[in-house]
Amino acid sequence: MTDFFTMQPGETAAPLPPGPVLCTGTAGMRRIHRFFVWAYGEAPGLVRSVAPGDTARAAYVGEVLGNFDKVLHTHHEGEDLLMYPPLGERAPACALHIGQMLAQHRQVTEKLEGIEPVRLRWLETADAETGRELAERYEELSAILNVHLRREVTEVMPAVDRVMTEEEMNAVGQHGIKKFDKKFMVAYLGMVLATNPPADRKELFKEIPAPVRLAYKLVGRRMYRKQYSTLFPGREVPETL
Repeated sequence: MTDFFTMQPGETAAPLPPGPVLCTGTAGMRRIHRFFVWAYGEAPGLVRSVAPGDTARAAYVGEVLGNFDKVLHTHHEGEDLLMYPPLGERAPACALHIGQMLAQHRQVTEKLEGIEPVRLRWLETADAETGRELAERYEELSAILNVHLRREVTEVMPAVDRVMTEEEMNAVGQHGIKKFDKKFMVAYLGMVLATNPPADRKELFKEIPAPVRLAYKLVGRRMYRKQYSTLFPGREVPETL
């Protein structure tokens, strides 16, 4: 099975700046990107799983998808503000790749802005036609992400690892985290862990602040399992930690 993060024919990585590796940004980016690949791969099917008129399930699914959208937007916002400007300053030869990544971010933002009113209308009405439109919009977003999420890791992150410190990349990852409800975050952690291989789960968990790790063990794991079972009735719940 081919790894998702494999450069495709015709794609080329940004020039590597001289010097040692300063951070593990590539590894961290793979972990969060695996979650986004999974989430938006599932999004169209989740919308289609709602029967027309079932406003209770539409409200539940619509809220979960809205949280995914907010996490994705915040993730890209952190990169735009805290990762790409220093990369451009410290590795000018990466300018072409930086421009391509930022253009893809704008594409994603446009898709999210188009999704938002449709999602809000659908979660209140569970209208069949609105549901079809929403599922199609998520399919379009997923197709863009399947290119962007791969290329950012394979083409840009090796250069990032050479010019940014671990502290700086931690700031990128922590950007906007206070915007989210704490209960959502601990359940969301379960989904991120579940979409990563066992070794990555352990490394990711070690990077989480101790209070969050404790909250996850006490309530987050249970919340994740309940949410997954509600979203995907009858499926086996993937393991986490």
